[in-house]
Amino acid sequence: MPIEITVPRQGWSMEEGIFVEWRKNDGDRVQPGDALYLLESEKSTEEIEALDAGILRIPNDAPKPGDKVLVGQLLAFLVAEGEITPSTCGTAPRREDTDSADPRKSEPAAGPAARRLAKSSGVELKAIAGSGPSGRIIPSDIKVATTPTTTSARKSISPRARRIAAELGIDWSGLPGSGRTGRIRERDIRSVVAGNIEGRLIPHTNIRRTIATRMVAGVTQAAPVTLTTKADATNLVNLRNQFNAAVKSKDDVIPGYTDMILKLTAAALRQHPMLQAQWRNDGLFVPNQVDIAFAVDTDAGLLVPVIREADRLTLRQIAAQTGTLTTQARAGQLTADQMRNATFTITNLGGFGIDAFTPIIHLPQCAVLGVGRIVREPAVVNDQIVPRDMLTLSLTFDHRVVDGAPAARFLQTLCGCVEQPAPWLIP
Repeated sequence: MPIEITVPRQGWSMEEGIFVEWRKNDGDRVQPGDALYLLESEKSTEEIEALDAGILRIPNDAPKPGDKVLVGQLLAFLVAEGEITPSTCGTAPRREDTDSADPRKSEPAAGPAARRLAKSSGVELKAIAGSGPSGRIIPSDIKVATTPTTTSARKSISPRARRIAAELGIDWSGLPGSGRTGRIRERDIRSVVAGNIEGRLIPHTNIRRTIATRMVAGVTQAAPVTLTTKADATNLVNLRNQFNAAVKSKDDVIPGYTDMILKLTAAALRQHPMLQAQWRNDGLFVPNQVDIAFAVDTDAGLLVPVIREADRLTLRQIAAQTGTLTTQARAGQLTADQMRNATFTITNLGGFGIDAFTPIIHLPQCAVLGVGRIVREPAVVNDQIVPRDMLTLSLTFDHRVVDGAPAARFLQTLCGCVEQPAPWLIP
């Protein structure tokens, strides 16, 4: 008999959410623990794992990315080899319907004290909304149910909302509910604390959903660690000033700090290729090319176009490409190929006055470099305190792929390139 794949109830506090994407394709073999699909709740995107083994079958009427789904909703099936697959999600019985036929399965969780109190009070546990962990019914839920009836006492409220109201000391009896049939939800309770602030809803775009999915993957599917250091960028600043002074026409390409850091990073990656390695089930894959992505802030969201074979390009060639790609990104003209298969990423927040931060890895890459602002500050040089231009660098790496010492050595090499940039940047 086909095994139904539904939206889970346990560990998920929402009554509905957004189906993001399948992690497996129709016809794939699935093992217990395999990631099946992504669900977006109010606060995060969760990866839902398979509980059973089988062949995944996704009917044509299954939810599509961006569709709303309800707890218990049927999404797909797991079948055995040669087993007939139901053709639709709409006509197949829901697991919740099957469970409800068995009174032992439909009986809510409750402790001995709550069961005794319910029995003595003549209250059916099925009619009680539990406010304990995982919806467990506790004695206070029985007392609420047996309180002399008023309209507010009978008002529907989710267990999570009841707990939050108790923690914040809020009387929820007169609150309007935003859930189905007027049920009070967590957001209704928290809106009281926030003073019922009015605002506008900005719908998620496909780009924002993709960014969110990849950002979550960078911290949930990897083992991210961030190292931060400072480099003396005085010579880098002087070289940039020389490029500016050598401008002869408005059409001349003037390399910026991101261009310089990108070129220097490419040189450092050639000396430390494991900072480009990618985790795969059967081993570590180390790309031969140095293809570096750089983050571009656009109205549509963060985009990351790629400079191919950055170590083989001159600084001016890199500057010309970053200029063109940045313009295309902000005009919404980048193609998927221009943002695909990078081996390393650089994100520069120095222009916003940021020193150090924790960039997020873009899988399957194993590292990302965060570039902070250049600040003139006192430094000790030859036992003398002198003003120097200092640059903060933040490297986040996947500890599954790279250990701390190799990552630190890469940063050390990059700092050396920043402090003596001319041999790496000219011509």
